[in-house]
Amino acid sequence: MSVDTTGGGRLDTLKWVIVAVLVAVGVIGNSYYADQSLLYRVLALVGLAFVAGYIALQTAKGAAFWSLVRGSRTEIRKVVWPTRQETVQTTMIVVIFVLLVALMLWGLDSLLGWLVSLVIG
Repeated sequence: MSVDTTGGGRLDTLKWVIVAVLVAVGVIGNSYYADQSLLYRVLALVGLAFVAGYIALQTAKGAAFWSLVRGSRTEIRKVVWPTRQETVQTTMIVVIFVLLVALMLWGLDSLLGWLVSLVIG
């Protein structure tokens, strides 16, 4: 399926305006109905988000975004993930290295502190 990402449809601007209005209604409505139950406000915001998302996906840029998401999911399946043993070994190497650097910095700090105390008396 090919997606035209160059121009977009004639109604794309109107769709984005509707999405912006829905987001504004959600923000203003959440403030206006602050005394109402949190559950009702969250449900209303989730509903508005779904409607705004659906409308946004109907635009050329929304379709291109959805195509990117699908391609990303395909690519992430191709990733070779490390085994548990590899992860533990790599983590241990990092921890040991951090401890060694911390000890070296502590030693250097102590040496410099001792030298400075000799100089200033």
